[in-house]
Amino acid sequence: MTTVPNIDQNTVNTINSNNANAITGNTNNANALSQLGDNFNTFLTLLTAQLQNQDPLSPMDSNQFTQQLVQFSQVEQQIQTNDNLKTLISSYQNSSAGTALSYLGKDAILKSSDLSLSSGGQANWAYSFDKDPSEVTLSVEDSSGHIVYSQDGEAASGNHLFSWNGQETGGSTAPAGVYSLVVTAKDSTGASVDSTITTRETIMGVDFTSTTPQVITASGSHDITDVQAILDGST
Repeated sequence: MTTVPNIDQNTVNTINSNNANAITGNTNNANALSQLGDNFNTFLTLLTAQLQNQDPLSPMDSNQFTQQLVQFSQVEQQIQTNDNLKTLISSYQNSSAGTALSYLGKDAILKSSDLSLSSGGQANWAYSFDKDPSEVTLSVEDSSGHIVYSQDGEAASGNHLFSWNGQETGGSTAPAGVYSLVVTAKDSTGASVDSTITTRETIMGVDFTSTTPQVITASGSHDITDVQAILDGST
């Protein structure tokens, strides 16, 4: 009788490893499917030879190769799923790019604590809480992280506006630049209360070098997902 290599656990492990590489080791799905096809042909060759040469009095257990056939099907489905996800991501990126371009020159409400202060100008932020805090402190920091101004905020849930005229705590006028609002809030037990901070800035450009488009304002770049609303000049 011809000696035929068994489809033992080592063979199964090797095929499993090759199948895993077909998913994770190739950026090209056509290559992944080609590698999967090669693995499948190798498996069928071994299986066919073993079935033809098995001992009729002691037939081989079909459970192992049945499970392997199921796995081949699962791997193929995973590769196709990856391909569909890439298509969806590409479509989303193209849609996001078109949306970002339509924002050019318009004012946007951004989920951001950064805001550009012009010389002699005023900075306006909005902040909100999901639940009532007992105490709130508003701090304005410069680009180096130094606190230049602070005051108490409104200790209530909902949306609140905060305007800063550029005057530092010591009375001097802050130079033009990018400043950040830091909201520190605590409840009656002393636990921190989360806040959401938004600003209003004009979108001056769009950066497409990242995975998702970045809108550019006077304070820097912001992910397009940070855009909460688009306003016209009179709003």
